[in-house]
Amino acid sequence: MDTISAIKTRILHLCAERGITINRLATISALPPSSVKNILYGRSTDPKISTIKKLCDGLDMTLGDFFNSPEFDNLEPEIR
Repeated sequence: MDTISAIKTRILHLCAERGITINRLATISALPPSSVKNILYGRSTDPKISTIKKLCDGLDMTLGDFFNSPEFDNLEPEIR
């Protein structure tokens, strides 16, 4: 799994876990829905950490909580 796929999977999992839609996540994170959808649909290939931080704020979690997940433990190396 690559980094963007792991981020996408984590966002979708967190939304499902909390029973919220992508649009609701965007609203509570003070982000335009297009920003979240661009990450999920692969149009954003390198999301800013500040965007992920806003998502975390909306989800009432830390960046550490967000990245403390099996999706990130098994990433393929980006540099070879």
